[in-house]
Amino acid sequence: MLDEQAKKTMLRKIPHGIYICGVKDGENVNGFTISWLMQSSFKPPQVVNCVNKNHTSHAMIKNSGVFAVSFLEKEQKDLAQKFFQPLRRVGNRFEDVEFYTGETGCPIISDSLGYIECQVVGSVEQGDHTVFVGEVIASGIHREGKQILLEDTGWQYGG
Repeated sequence: MLDEQAKKTMLRKIPHGIYICGVKDGENVNGFTISWLMQSSFKPPQVVNCVNKNHTSHAMIKNSGVFAVSFLEKEQKDLAQKFFQPLRRVGNRFEDVEFYTGETGCPIISDSLGYIECQVVGSVEQGDHTVFVGEVIASGIHREGKQILLEDTGWQYGG
């Protein structure tokens, strides 16, 4: 028998980072927080990025086939918060956040620890999320620092 509270408690114990995923579709750019990201291959270098099917950016990734991931520092909870809640209008999350576009055309946070840019090479749609497999085609380091984790924020996603 599945104990719903035990399931939720234990699934929330899986450690996750907090990242800003930058996406584009034509001239539109958007960003949102992700926490279900992990490396999945060395050669070629690949990551999996799990994105809610109901999120505006989900369609943007499907249409463009690219995404970027900006890695945030532990003290950047306020920055992460700007991208945490769903917004009705694409693009306005970057109103007061300095960014530049990378090789993929996706937005990268200037004040991040660094980034990776990915070309989608596969996807699996299961449940309420799509697992996008992205091959890392560009990356860079902006500065050193300790990465923020979901547990540092007091937020919960999952379970």
